Amino acid sequence: MRLPREQLPSGPRGLPLIGSVLDYSKDPLAFIERCAWGGFGDVVYMDFLGQPTYVLQHPEHIEQVLVTRHRHYAKDRLQRRLLGGRLLGNGLLTSEGDFWLRQRRLMQPAFHRQRIAAYGRVMAEHSQRQLASWHEGEVRDVYADMMELTLGIAIKCLFDLELEGDAQSVGPALARVMEHFANMYALLMPEWLPTPENRGYRAAVEQLDTLVFGIIQRRREEGNDAGDLLSLLLQVQDEDGSRMSDAQLRDEVLTLVLAGHETTAITLAFCWHLLSLHPDVEATLHRELDTVLGGRAPTMEDLPALTFTDQVVKESLRLYPPAWSISREALEDDVVGGWPVRAGSMMVLNPWTTHRDARFFEEPNAFRPQRWADGLEQRLPRFAFFPFGGGPRLCIGVGFALMEARLVLATLAQRFRFERVSEEPVALLPSITLRPKHGVRVRLRAR
Repeated sequence: MRLPREQLPSGPRGLPLIGSVLDYSKDPLAFIERCAWGGFGDVVYMDFLGQPTYVLQHPEHIEQVLVTRHRHYAKDRLQRRLLGGRLLGNGLLTSEGDFWLRQRRLMQPAFHRQRIAAYGRVMAEHSQRQLASWHEGEVRDVYADMMELTLGIAIKCLFDLELEGDAQSVGPALARVMEHFANMYALLMPEWLPTPENRGYRAAVEQLDTLVFGIIQRRREEGNDAGDLLSLLLQVQDEDGSRMSDAQLRDEVLTLVLAGHETTAITLAFCWHLLSLHPDVEATLHRELDTVLGGRAPTMEDLPALTFTDQVVKESLRLYPPAWSISREALEDDVVGGWPVRAGSMMVLNPWTTHRDARFFEEPNAFRPQRWADGLEQRLPRFAFFPFGGGPRLCIGVGFALMEARLVLATLAQRFRFERVSEEPVALLPSITLRPKHGVRVRLRAR
């Protein structure tokens, strides 16, 4: 039963039956900025395809949903329908309840610090290979380059394979899947409808299935530990001795590939974009790299000394969080920010706007990595900066992603600087992740 209007926060007025979906679909970022800064307050109400929806801006309210009362909220139905089903099935990103807890516990050892150290060597080696394909003066789409680089790292860390042979099909298939999720109108159609869009999407998922199931079968037959993530996932067992089925392994592996490689590629692409706009910041980064590394390739052991490198990554994540919007569904009645919330309502949390809130960040739209130098993160409210979510469902690969971003940034920036080639701002495509719509083109200058 819906709450009467007087018990609801203010917010944008939508259309009968469909609510604000059309306004949102025209420009999602502009719409959520209007919700955040349009004078509605920190809790905003709207109707979205018939579902009561609350948009939360303040870190205190975000923390309530993600941490203090997280058991009262779950992934929303739309998200589970889109990402679950044929694509990610019952993987860590889409599963819920006791099953999710079991899977999280089984997979956690794969991301322990000692294991991640081995992945660091893969990241450094693949970054060095990238340098061989870059040349002075050429104009590159560094978003495309970072997508290929991070996919190669993911495939090596997951399967101990290079991005060649059958594995080369992963990139185009993943690109087709992400193209599907960028199409708002295609997403509103049932997946079973035999439209050209749905047929292309299903074909891409089937291609991924064939590859991943083939790798799992070969690895089971060989029975050897290749030192990769798949080897570990094949070995882990629950307290009752049960192991993951091939179908569950497939769901988890595809989740890690999709969620892992693209978000890091996006972060790095925006790092290069922001550095090309701010030569002074780039010069500070180069001084740190020259001082700490002295021309040699970086390793995981160098990361504690690369403090400004870390600040550049954090500032990029603040301004362009790949997970730009997070949603949850209320499982029971609650009160958020003094407003009653009915079970079944959707809660929308937007790093895009909270990260740019002037109450927490001075000059919030400015690229200022040095803002992180004086312990800002410790002084901020806990959820003023949350690029990887938070609470029990904090991204399991956050350590992997941050190490990869810093190692790749240090390796490539040590050899090249980046010049902007256009005065036009980078067009943004907010779908499942926040991507540069037409890539990020820069001119390479050898140092």
